[in-house]
Amino acid sequence: MNDNDIPILNKSYELYKIFHEYRKVVPKQDRFTVYERSENLILSVMELLVEASYGDKVRKALVLEKTSVKLNILRFMIRLMKETRTFDTKKYIILQEIIDEIGRMLGGWIRVTAR
Repeated sequence: MNDNDIPILNKSYELYKIFHEYRKVVPKQDRFTVYERSENLILSVMELLVEASYGDKVRKALVLEKTSVKLNILRFMIRLMKETRTFDTKKYIILQEIIDEIGRMLGGWIRVTAR
């Protein structure tokens, strides 16, 4: 399976590219705390998605559940950045919409794997 054939991986790749662009507007005081933690979460989600794509059914289910937890932590961090004014509302909405879409895709993948 080619990693480019996985829509959820493509969407997480898009999320990272947008998030990386926002680094330019993140205040220095936040860049090495909540921003960096969030960036690492996005990278972890991407790694786990690749891992899940190669795993057997049992392993895949475990990895997808772990991915779901990391995605929910990321949601929390993004909201925190909005509330601390690290990101403006427009950037927050863009990121949350992509994260929500990844969440829906992930939920579908988890349901299919659980069968």
